[in-house]
Amino acid sequence: MSIQVEHLTRRFGDFLAVDDVSFDVQPGCLVALLGPSGGGKSTILRIIAGLETADTGTVRLDGEIVDHLHPSARRVGFVFQHYALFRHMTVAENIAFGLDVRRVPRAERRARVDELIQLMGLHGLADRRPAELSGGQRQRVALARALAPRPRLLLLDEPFAAIDARVRDELRRWLRALHDEVHVTSIFVTHDQEEAFALADRVLIIDRGRIQQDGTPAEILDHPASEFVARFVGDVNVLDSEIHANTARVGALHVPLANPPATRRARLVIRAYDLKFWTDGNGPATVRRVVPLGDRVRVEAHIDGAGPIFAQLPRRSSLLNGIEAGARVAVEVTTARAYPG
Repeated sequence: MSIQVEHLTRRFGDFLAVDDVSFDVQPGCLVALLGPSGGGKSTILRIIAGLETADTGTVRLDGEIVDHLHPSARRVGFVFQHYALFRHMTVAENIAFGLDVRRVPRAERRARVDELIQLMGLHGLADRRPAELSGGQRQRVALARALAPRPRLLLLDEPFAAIDARVRDELRRWLRALHDEVHVTSIFVTHDQEEAFALADRVLIIDRGRIQQDGTPAEILDHPASEFVARFVGDVNVLDSEIHANTARVGALHVPLANPPATRRARLVIRAYDLKFWTDGNGPATVRRVVPLGDRVRVEAHIDGAGPIFAQLPRRSSLLNGIEAGARVAVEVTTARAYPG
């Protein structure tokens, strides 16, 4: 199924939640709406599902305008953040709910429930109730219930936000594998950039009700369209700088720029992995702190005449030799972006 969202606008009183949003989704694509809380992501999703009504704009599914259709007529599966399972029903009954509403014959209904229980890895849990399941299992039941009526479109609103980190990582991998198997067009909302980049074919950065950037994860990481996107995505340093010809100066640190802005002052954005430190008595910075982070190490330093800067290096990197609090370091910037400031 293809999706066309055209000039959606939605206000709640004086608050502009969605501001002239337009985008297309190709059939079978998995798209993430990524951005800070309150940016309008869930409202866009709910308008597509028919759970909210836009003030202006149009939603088309496979070219058909669906603004006038009830959610049940749109054949959309919706997965909520907090599962919304029926507590008095078993796993099998929850999965079958949408099929019951559509009066699917009993034998066909039973076969579809059994198929989804196998697909979701819920073997042996058909007769349990939600209170007897783990968070990860409840989320799989919620997804199975959404998929049971064979929706044309699957919408997921922060589907893993209520699950602990270890299970969340497992479910992300499982959902991507499931999507590759069933090929249903899907849109999911998240404020977790790691989740968006791990799962999505395409990411829309949403803030203040508008699309700030639309692209693949690699395009957004490597070519952020604005300072907001550059700051929001990835672990970054944001430094006030002065521009001299093709160089940004931050205290004693001088950073060459491929595309300097036509302003005297700029905000310099440098990702933590685009920095290298190594010990050098004549370097422009002093190490303040070294923090182990699993297989990487965060090195926090202070630039002479400016302020703090940090890098992340592989834990086994030879560059870490002699790196400790108080050490003077050289600083190499492999990629930096400057935005008028």
